[in-house]
Amino acid sequence: MILGFDPGKDKCGIAVMENNNQLQYHQVIPSIEAIETLKTLSQKYPINLCVMGNQTTSKSWKQKLSEALPTTIQIIQIDERYSSLEARDRYWEMYPPKGLTRLIPQGMRTPPRPIDDIVAIILIERYLSQKS
Repeated sequence: MILGFDPGKDKCGIAVMENNNQLQYHQVIPSIEAIETLKTLSQKYPINLCVMGNQTTSKSWKQKLSEALPTTIQIIQIDERYSSLEARDRYWEMYPPKGLTRLIPQGMRTPPRPIDDIVAIILIERYLSQKS
């Protein structure tokens, strides 16, 4: 299984996906809870790879993850440029708008919650598409 991690200063996006693109878990959590959450997920799922974004605070996060996660989990950084824009569109695919919100053009809609977990999903998909 692959762990997707979108690191951030205040909040982080996390996703766990099987190699066949079957999503098992995704959530946005406060950065302060990230290490403990990742440890718990690595015990719950047979994770062998962590794919993380390479932009905001990634260098310090990679060091923290290397120290906290089991040594069996390889950590790979992936280009996360434009992933937030892609995640906004993906949000509306995953959670289609209801009521009057449907009438607002998609480019003008703002997701009602943070989408860092969807960014983590996109990072995993980018890794898998590079690999194949």
